[in-house]
Amino acid sequence: MKATISLESLWQTIQSLSVNNQKWLLEKLHENLESKKEDSISKEEILAGIDSGLKDMKAGRKRPLDELIKELENAV
Repeated sequence: MKATISLESLWQTIQSLSVNNQKWLLEKLHENLESKKEDSISKEEILAGIDSGLKDMKAGRKRPLDELIKELENAV
């Protein structure tokens, strides 16, 4: 069973919480955002990876398929 709530109702509920509960919620939301930020990869890292791969291709370097698959799995 799914329950839905409008953002306005959610905001009203948050405003009705005690200050301590609002602070707790703020900390939890901040922790959640920080953990998601750490999981993301930067534009510079993506470009560096592409650059490295293109240089390998130009140099004629080949890697075993298993090695490439492991690298791609670790990147995700």
